[in-house]
Amino acid sequence: MDELYTRYGDDERAGESREALLARDRELARSRRPPQAIRFVGLDTSAPALSYAREAGFLDDVVHADLERHEPTARQRAKLSGTDLVISTGCVGYVTERTLTRVVRAQGDRRPWMAHFVLRMFPFDPVERALAGLGYRTVRVDEVFRQRRFASAQEQALVLDGMSAAGVDPEGLETEGWLYAQLYLSRPYDITGTNDPNREQS
Repeated sequence: MDELYTRYGDDERAGESREALLARDRELARSRRPPQAIRFVGLDTSAPALSYAREAGFLDDVVHADLERHEPTARQRAKLSGTDLVISTGCVGYVTERTLTRVVRAQGDRRPWMAHFVLRMFPFDPVERALAGLGYRTVRVDEVFRQRRFASAQEQALVLDGMSAAGVDPEGLETEGWLYAQLYLSRPYDITGTNDPNREQS
């Protein structure tokens, strides 16, 4: 993450054209390909964000959809199906359990593992309850993860007020100018109430 912050937060590149950034990102994507083939599908409501990520080579396919408001179409379900791991970072709170349960249901009987990086100002309880209803057990990782800098002093003040109201202590974390996320791992149970023995444990 430190490498990415340096790469995209460099003031010298603030005025870089889309074409120049795209060329650099294509090289990054090519140079970091894993030895075994992994297929990445991106889901977002922003068509420009998805288009850029696919052009750069970060994504193999995209689903442009608002699953907060709509069920996925048959074509979208086909693109989402077969997923082994669902990763969300910084979106829970802006999207809800509606989106995540629709992603799971697009798999049919399959239950992918899930890793959610949730900003500490948002509760994960509603998502955890919804996933439990679909056969998931969720654990919270003790470590916290630096997400991004506050966009402004006003944003920081609003977040700190909200965290205080929710009883979340921001001292030494959000008070220092960064948003932090908590990692929640959701894994499916089989019918006996244990984690699927065919999946590698972590």
